[in-house]
Amino acid sequence: MTERRVRAALSPRKNAWRRQPPAPPVPPAGPPSPDGAAASPDGVRRNGASVVHAALYRDGRRVSTPDSLAETFRQLRQHPSGMAWIGLHRPSEDEIHSLAAEFDLHPLAVEDALEAHQRPKLERYGDTLFVVLRAARYIDSAEEVDFGELHVFVGRDFVITVRHGAAPDLTVVRRRMEDAPELLALGPEAVLYAILDAVVDGYAPVVEGVQNDIDEIETEVFRGDPEVSRRIYELSREMVEFQRATRPLVGMLHGLMAGFAKYRTDEELQRYLRDVADHVTHTSERVDGFRQALADILTVNATLVTQQQNAEMRALAEAGFEQNEEIKKISAWAAILFAPTLVGTIYGMNFDTMPELHWGLGYPFAIGLMGAVCTSLYVIFKRRDWL
Repeated sequence: MTERRVRAALSPRKNAWRRQPPAPPVPPAGPPSPDGAAASPDGVRRNGASVVHAALYRDGRRVSTPDSLAETFRQLRQHPSGMAWIGLHRPSEDEIHSLAAEFDLHPLAVEDALEAHQRPKLERYGDTLFVVLRAARYIDSAEEVDFGELHVFVGRDFVITVRHGAAPDLTVVRRRMEDAPELLALGPEAVLYAILDAVVDGYAPVVEGVQNDIDEIETEVFRGDPEVSRRIYELSREMVEFQRATRPLVGMLHGLMAGFAKYRTDEELQRYLRDVADHVTHTSERVDGFRQALADILTVNATLVTQQQNAEMRALAEAGFEQNEEIKKISAWAAILFAPTLVGTIYGMNFDTMPELHWGLGYPFAIGLMGAVCTSLYVIFKRRDWL
Protein backbone atom coordinates (compact mmCIF):
# COMPACT_ATOMS: atom_id res chain seq x y z
CA MET A 1 0.00 0.00 0.00
CA THR A 2 1.45 3.35 -0.95
CA GLU A 3 1.47 6.35 1.37
CA ARG A 4 -0.51 8.46 -1.10
CA ARG A 5 -3.28 5.87 -1.39
CA VAL A 6 -3.68 5.59 2.39
CA ARG A 7 -3.77 9.28 3.11
CA ALA A 8 -6.09 10.03 0.21
CA ALA A 9 -8.56 7.39 1.27
CA LEU A 10 -8.55 8.40 4.90
CA SER A 11 -8.93 12.12 4.50
CA PRO A 12 -11.28 14.17 2.29
CA ARG A 13 -8.63 16.87 2.30
CA LYS A 14 -6.58 14.74 -0.08
CA ASN A 15 -8.59 13.67 -3.13
CA ALA A 16 -5.82 11.82 -4.90
CA TRP A 17 -6.95 8.22 -4.55
CA ARG A 18 -7.50 6.13 -7.67
CA ARG A 19 -10.61 4.11 -8.19
CA GLN A 20 -10.26 0.42 -7.43
CA PRO A 21 -11.95 -2.31 -9.41
CA PRO A 22 -15.59 -2.50 -8.41
CA ALA A 23 -16.36 -4.56 -5.35
CA PRO A 24 -18.36 -7.74 -5.71
CA PRO A 25 -22.05 -7.03 -6.25
CA VAL A 26 -24.01 -6.52 -3.08
CA PRO A 27 -26.72 -9.10 -2.55
CA PRO A 28 -30.23 -7.67 -2.73
CA ALA A 29 -31.97 -6.85 0.51
CA GLY A 30 -34.06 -9.51 2.07
CA PRO A 31 -37.70 -9.29 3.06
CA PRO A 32 -38.89 -6.76 5.57
CA SER A 33 -37.65 -7.27 9.10
CA PRO A 34 -40.08 -8.45 11.76
CA ASP A 35 -40.74 -4.88 12.89
CA GLY A 36 -42.05 -4.03 9.45
CA ALA A 37 -39.15 -1.86 8.31
CA ALA A 38 -37.86 -2.93 4.92
CA ALA A 39 -34.13 -2.69 4.29
CA SER A 40 -32.94 -0.69 1.30
CA PRO A 41 -30.25 -2.06 -1.03
CA ASP A 42 -27.52 -0.05 0.75
CA GLY A 43 -28.33 -1.66 4.07
CA VAL A 44 -30.17 1.25 5.64
CA ARG A 45 -33.23 0.34 7.65
CA ARG A 46 -35.64 3.05 8.79
CA ASN A 47 -38.17 2.12 11.42
CA GLY A 48 -39.06 5.44 13.07
CA ALA A 49 -36.72 4.82 16.01
CA SER A 50 -33.29 4.52 14.41
CA VAL A 51 -31.40 4.20 11.16
CA VAL A 52 -29.30 1.06 10.90
CA HIS A 53 -26.63 0.53 8.26
CA ALA A 54 -24.97 -2.85 8.59
CA ALA A 55 -22.39 -4.39 6.29
CA LEU A 56 -19.90 -7.24 6.42
CA TYR A 57 -16.41 -6.92 4.93
CA ARG A 58 -13.71 -9.44 4.11
CA ASP A 59 -10.27 -8.37 2.92
CA GLY A 60 -11.50 -4.80 2.62
CA ARG A 61 -14.50 -5.55 0.39
CA ARG A 62 -18.16 -5.66 1.20
CA VAL A 63 -19.48 -9.17 0.97
CA SER A 64 -22.89 -8.80 2.56
CA THR A 65 -25.50 -6.21 3.51
CA PRO A 66 -27.70 -7.77 6.20
CA ASP A 67 -31.18 -6.39 6.63
CA SER A 68 -31.25 -6.63 10.44
CA LEU A 69 -28.97 -6.79 13.42
CA ALA A 70 -29.81 -10.45 14.01
CA GLU A 71 -28.81 -11.30 10.44
CA THR A 72 -25.59 -9.34 10.88
CA PHE A 73 -24.71 -11.34 13.99
CA ARG A 74 -25.46 -14.64 12.23
CA GLN A 75 -23.37 -13.86 9.15
CA LEU A 76 -20.46 -12.59 11.23
CA ARG A 77 -20.41 -15.89 13.15
CA GLN A 78 -20.31 -17.74 9.84
CA HIS A 79 -17.37 -15.64 8.63
CA PRO A 80 -14.99 -15.27 11.59
CA SER A 81 -12.37 -13.61 9.36
CA GLY A 82 -14.75 -10.83 8.39
CA MET A 83 -15.53 -7.45 9.94
CA ALA A 84 -18.93 -6.00 10.72
CA TRP A 85 -19.51 -2.26 10.46
CA ILE A 86 -22.81 -1.31 12.06
CA GLY A 87 -24.11 2.26 12.12
CA LEU A 88 -27.03 3.39 14.24
CA HIS A 89 -28.77 6.74 14.67
CA ARG A 90 -30.52 7.28 18.00
CA PRO A 91 -31.01 3.53 18.60
CA SER A 92 -33.51 2.01 20.98
CA GLU A 93 -32.51 0.28 24.20
CA ASP A 94 -33.34 -3.11 22.71
CA GLU A 95 -30.95 -2.55 19.81
CA ILE A 96 -28.13 -1.40 22.09
CA HIS A 97 -28.64 -4.30 24.47
CA SER A 98 -28.66 -6.82 21.61
CA LEU A 99 -25.32 -5.40 20.43
CA ALA A 100 -23.97 -5.53 23.97
CA ALA A 101 -24.95 -9.19 24.34
CA GLU A 102 -23.46 -10.15 20.97
CA PHE A 103 -20.15 -8.28 21.24
CA ASP A 104 -19.74 -8.35 25.03
CA LEU A 105 -19.81 -4.57 25.41
CA HIS A 106 -19.11 -3.17 28.85
CA PRO A 107 -22.22 -2.05 30.76
CA LEU A 108 -20.74 1.37 31.50
CA ALA A 109 -20.09 2.01 27.82
CA VAL A 110 -23.60 0.80 26.95
CA GLU A 111 -25.07 3.16 29.54
CA ASP A 112 -23.13 6.08 28.07
CA ALA A 113 -24.28 5.23 24.56
CA LEU A 114 -27.90 5.20 25.69
CA GLU A 115 -27.86 8.39 27.73
CA ALA A 116 -25.67 10.47 25.41
CA HIS A 117 -24.60 13.96 26.53
CA GLN A 118 -21.15 12.61 27.33
CA ARG A 119 -17.84 14.43 27.20
CA PRO A 120 -15.33 13.31 24.55
CA LYS A 121 -13.32 10.44 25.95
CA LEU A 122 -11.43 7.27 25.14
CA GLU A 123 -11.93 4.13 27.24
CA ARG A 124 -10.62 0.62 26.76
CA TYR A 125 -12.66 -2.30 28.12
CA GLY A 126 -10.64 -5.44 27.51
CA ASP A 127 -10.40 -5.90 23.72
CA THR A 128 -13.03 -3.23 23.03
CA LEU A 129 -12.27 0.43 22.56
CA PHE A 130 -15.03 2.92 23.38
CA VAL A 131 -14.72 6.41 21.96
CA VAL A 132 -17.03 9.40 22.47
CA LEU A 133 -16.71 12.25 19.99
CA ARG A 134 -18.47 15.61 19.68
CA ALA A 135 -19.03 16.53 16.05
CA ALA A 136 -19.93 20.05 14.93
CA ARG A 137 -21.37 21.72 11.88
CA TYR A 138 -21.95 25.36 10.99
CA ILE A 139 -25.48 26.34 9.94
CA ASP A 140 -25.19 29.30 7.59
CA SER A 141 -28.87 30.27 7.63
CA ALA A 142 -28.99 30.61 11.41
CA GLU A 143 -25.31 31.58 11.83
CA GLU A 144 -24.90 29.12 14.67
CA VAL A 145 -22.99 25.96 15.51
CA ASP A 146 -24.86 22.68 15.84
CA PHE A 147 -23.22 19.92 17.88
CA GLY A 148 -23.77 16.20 17.54
CA GLU A 149 -22.51 13.25 19.55
CA LEU A 150 -20.96 10.07 18.21
CA HIS A 151 -20.13 6.92 20.15
CA VAL A 152 -17.84 4.34 18.56
CA PHE A 153 -17.25 0.77 19.73
CA VAL A 154 -14.19 -0.83 18.16
CA GLY A 155 -13.45 -4.51 18.65
CA ARG A 156 -11.38 -7.21 17.00
CA ASP A 157 -13.90 -7.81 14.22
CA PHE A 158 -16.50 -5.08 14.50
CA VAL A 159 -17.10 -1.33 14.48
CA ILE A 160 -20.32 0.07 15.93
CA THR A 161 -21.21 3.73 15.59
CA VAL A 162 -24.02 5.27 17.60
CA ARG A 163 -24.87 8.74 16.36
CA HIS A 164 -26.85 11.35 18.32
CA GLY A 165 -27.36 14.34 16.05
CA ALA A 166 -27.01 15.24 12.39
CA ALA A 167 -23.21 15.35 12.30
CA PRO A 168 -21.05 13.72 11.13
CA ASP A 169 -22.18 12.11 7.87
CA LEU A 170 -20.69 8.63 8.25
CA THR A 171 -22.10 7.54 4.88
CA VAL A 172 -19.32 9.57 3.26
CA VAL A 173 -16.74 7.84 5.47
CA ARG A 174 -18.06 4.41 4.55
CA ARG A 175 -17.96 5.15 0.82
CA ARG A 176 -14.47 6.55 1.05
CA MET A 177 -13.23 3.48 2.87
CA GLU A 178 -14.94 1.13 0.44
CA ASP A 179 -13.17 2.94 -2.40
CA ALA A 180 -9.85 1.91 -0.81
CA PRO A 181 -10.25 -1.81 0.03
CA GLU A 182 -6.56 -2.23 0.84
CA LEU A 183 -7.03 0.34 3.60
CA LEU A 184 -10.30 -1.13 4.85
CA ALA A 185 -8.51 -4.48 5.02
CA LEU A 186 -6.43 -3.10 7.92
CA GLY A 187 -9.48 -3.67 10.06
CA PRO A 188 -11.55 -1.76 12.62
CA GLU A 189 -8.65 0.47 13.64
CA ALA A 190 -8.52 2.01 10.16
CA VAL A 191 -12.27 2.67 10.33
CA LEU A 192 -11.85 4.40 13.69
CA TYR A 193 -9.14 6.66 12.32
CA ALA A 194 -11.28 7.51 9.30
CA ILE A 195 -14.15 8.45 11.61
CA LEU A 196 -11.81 10.60 13.70
CA ASP A 197 -10.67 12.34 10.54
CA ALA A 198 -14.26 12.99 9.44
CA VAL A 199 -15.09 14.56 12.79
CA VAL A 200 -11.95 16.71 12.76
CA ASP A 201 -12.54 17.75 9.13
CA GLY A 202 -16.04 18.83 10.14
CA TYR A 203 -14.48 21.39 12.46
CA ALA A 204 -12.86 23.35 9.60
CA PRO A 205 -16.10 24.88 8.21
CA VAL A 206 -17.13 25.70 11.77
CA VAL A 207 -13.86 27.54 12.37
CA GLU A 208 -14.31 29.54 9.17
CA GLY A 209 -17.93 30.34 9.97
CA VAL A 210 -17.07 31.50 13.48
CA GLN A 211 -14.23 33.64 12.13
CA ASN A 212 -16.71 35.36 9.78
CA ASP A 213 -19.11 35.88 12.69
CA ILE A 214 -16.39 37.49 14.79
CA ASP A 215 -15.46 39.81 11.91
CA GLU A 216 -19.11 40.84 11.58
CA ILE A 217 -19.41 41.34 15.34
CA GLU A 218 -16.38 43.64 15.37
CA THR A 219 -18.04 45.78 12.69
CA GLU A 220 -21.32 45.85 14.61
CA VAL A 221 -19.56 46.81 17.85
CA PHE A 222 -17.97 49.93 16.38
CA ARG A 223 -21.18 50.71 14.52
CA GLY A 224 -23.05 50.78 17.81
CA ASP A 225 -25.53 47.98 17.06
CA PRO A 226 -27.64 47.53 20.23
CA GLU A 227 -28.12 43.78 19.55
CA VAL A 228 -24.43 42.96 19.35
CA SER A 229 -24.06 42.16 23.06
CA ARG A 230 -26.56 39.31 22.76
CA ARG A 231 -24.79 37.96 19.70
CA ILE A 232 -21.42 38.05 21.49
CA TYR A 233 -22.90 36.18 24.44
CA GLU A 234 -24.49 33.47 22.29
CA LEU A 235 -21.33 32.96 20.24
CA SER A 236 -19.25 32.80 23.43
CA ARG A 237 -21.48 29.99 24.72
CA GLU A 238 -21.04 28.11 21.44
CA MET A 239 -17.27 28.51 21.74
CA VAL A 240 -17.40 27.02 25.23
CA GLU A 241 -19.15 23.97 23.75
CA PHE A 242 -16.71 23.90 20.85
CA GLN A 243 -13.79 23.99 23.26
CA ARG A 244 -15.29 21.09 25.22
CA ALA A 245 -15.52 19.14 21.98
CA THR A 246 -11.98 19.77 20.72
CA ARG A 247 -9.73 20.08 23.75
CA PRO A 248 -10.18 16.48 25.05
CA LEU A 249 -9.43 15.15 21.55
CA VAL A 250 -5.80 16.22 21.87
CA GLY A 251 -5.27 13.93 24.87
CA MET A 252 -7.34 11.14 23.30
CA LEU A 253 -5.23 11.07 20.13
CA HIS A 254 -2.01 11.15 22.11
CA GLY A 255 -3.36 8.21 24.10
CA LEU A 256 -3.94 6.29 20.87
CA MET A 257 -0.46 7.16 19.65
CA ALA A 258 1.01 5.92 22.92
CA GLY A 259 -0.38 2.46 22.14
CA PHE A 260 1.17 2.18 18.67
CA ALA A 261 3.92 -0.19 19.77
CA LYS A 262 1.75 -2.23 22.14
CA TYR A 263 -1.01 -2.87 19.59
CA ARG A 264 1.28 -2.98 16.55
CA THR A 265 -0.52 -0.26 14.65
CA ASP A 266 0.19 -0.11 10.92
CA GLU A 267 2.91 2.45 10.10
CA GLU A 268 0.78 4.35 7.61
CA LEU A 269 -2.05 4.59 10.12
CA GLN A 270 0.44 5.97 12.63
CA ARG A 271 1.43 8.74 10.23
CA TYR A 272 -2.18 9.46 9.50
CA LEU A 273 -3.19 9.69 13.15
CA ARG A 274 -0.35 12.11 13.82
CA ASP A 275 -1.71 14.27 11.01
CA VAL A 276 -5.19 14.19 12.57
CA ALA A 277 -3.66 15.12 15.94
CA ASP A 278 -1.94 18.12 14.35
CA HIS A 279 -5.25 19.32 12.91
CA VAL A 280 -7.00 18.86 16.26
CA THR A 281 -4.28 20.85 18.03
CA HIS A 282 -4.57 23.63 15.46
CA THR A 283 -8.37 23.70 15.80
CA SER A 284 -8.16 23.73 19.59
CA GLU A 285 -5.77 26.68 19.47
CA ARG A 286 -8.09 28.55 17.10
CA VAL A 287 -11.03 27.96 19.45
CA ASP A 288 -9.00 29.24 22.40
CA GLY A 289 -8.18 32.31 20.32
CA PHE A 290 -11.86 32.80 19.49
CA ARG A 291 -12.82 32.75 23.16
CA GLN A 292 -10.15 35.31 24.00
CA ALA A 293 -11.15 37.49 21.04
CA LEU A 294 -14.81 37.40 22.08
CA ALA A 295 -13.86 38.32 25.65
CA ASP A 296 -11.83 41.28 24.33
CA ILE A 297 -14.67 42.33 22.02
CA LEU A 298 -17.13 42.16 24.90
CA THR A 299 -14.83 44.39 26.97
CA VAL A 300 -14.50 46.87 24.12
CA ASN A 301 -18.25 46.83 23.57
CA ALA A 302 -18.86 47.49 27.28
CA THR A 303 -16.41 50.40 27.14
CA LEU A 304 -18.10 51.85 24.05
CA VAL A 305 -21.54 51.44 25.60
CA THR A 306 -20.31 53.18 28.76
CA GLN A 307 -18.85 56.03 26.72
CA GLN A 308 -22.09 56.35 24.79
CA GLN A 309 -24.10 56.38 28.01
CA ASN A 310 -21.77 59.01 29.49
CA ALA A 311 -22.21 61.17 26.39
CA GLU A 312 -25.97 60.78 26.63
CA MET A 313 -25.92 61.64 30.34
CA ARG A 314 -23.73 64.65 29.62
CA ALA A 315 -26.15 65.82 26.95
CA LEU A 316 -29.08 65.30 29.32
CA ALA A 317 -27.25 67.20 32.05
CA GLU A 318 -26.52 70.08 29.71
CA ALA A 319 -30.13 70.14 28.57
CA GLY A 320 -31.27 70.06 32.18
CA PHE A 321 -28.90 72.90 33.07
CA GLU A 322 -30.21 75.01 30.21
CA GLN A 323 -33.76 74.20 31.25
CA ASN A 324 -33.00 75.23 34.83
CA GLU A 325 -31.59 78.54 33.59
CA GLU A 326 -34.73 79.20 31.65
CA ILE A 327 -36.88 78.25 34.63
CA LYS A 328 -34.91 80.67 36.85
CA LYS A 329 -35.45 83.51 34.40
CA ILE A 330 -39.15 82.78 34.14
CA SER A 331 -39.44 82.53 37.94
CA ALA A 332 -37.57 85.82 38.44
CA TRP A 333 -39.78 87.73 35.99
CA ALA A 334 -42.86 86.12 37.50
CA ALA A 335 -41.80 87.35 40.96
CA ILE A 336 -41.07 90.83 39.64
CA LEU A 337 -44.45 91.03 37.96
CA PHE A 338 -46.19 89.59 40.99
CA ALA A 339 -45.36 92.66 43.21
CA PRO A 340 -47.27 95.31 41.20
CA THR A 341 -50.04 92.80 40.55
CA LEU A 342 -50.42 92.29 44.31
CA VAL A 343 -50.52 96.09 45.05
CA GLY A 344 -52.91 96.74 42.19
CA THR A 345 -55.17 93.91 43.33
CA ILE A 346 -55.37 95.23 46.90
CA TYR A 347 -56.24 98.74 45.89
CA GLY A 348 -58.57 97.50 43.22
CA MET A 349 -60.99 96.18 45.82
CA ASN A 350 -62.48 99.76 46.24
CA PHE A 351 -63.57 99.48 49.84
CA ASP A 352 -64.85 102.83 51.21
CA THR A 353 -62.99 102.44 54.48
CA MET A 354 -59.58 102.17 52.85
CA PRO A 355 -57.82 105.39 53.96
CA GLU A 356 -55.54 105.53 50.93
CA LEU A 357 -58.51 105.90 48.57
CA HIS A 358 -59.10 109.46 49.73
CA TRP A 359 -55.46 110.35 50.17
CA GLY A 360 -54.13 112.81 47.60
CA LEU A 361 -50.71 111.09 47.46
CA GLY A 362 -52.18 107.60 47.47
CA TYR A 363 -51.83 106.98 43.76
CA PRO A 364 -48.22 108.23 43.46
CA PHE A 365 -47.41 106.27 46.59
CA ALA A 366 -48.82 103.04 45.12
CA ILE A 367 -47.00 103.53 41.84
CA GLY A 368 -43.77 104.28 43.65
CA LEU A 369 -44.19 101.26 45.90
CA MET A 370 -44.69 98.95 42.90
CA GLY A 371 -41.66 100.43 41.14
CA ALA A 372 -39.49 100.13 44.25
CA VAL A 373 -40.44 96.51 44.82
CA CYS A 374 -39.89 95.57 41.16
CA THR A 375 -36.53 97.37 41.08
CA SER A 376 -35.39 95.66 44.29
CA LEU A 377 -36.36 92.21 43.00
CA TYR A 378 -34.66 92.86 39.67
CA VAL A 379 -31.40 93.86 41.39
CA ILE A 380 -31.52 90.79 43.66
CA PHE A 381 -32.16 88.35 40.80
CA LYS A 382 -29.53 90.01 38.64
CA ARG A 383 -26.87 89.60 41.31
CA ARG A 384 -27.73 85.93 41.62
CA ASP A 385 -27.52 85.44 37.85
CA TRP A 386 -31.15 84.58 37.52
CA LEU A 387 -31.54 87.26 34.88
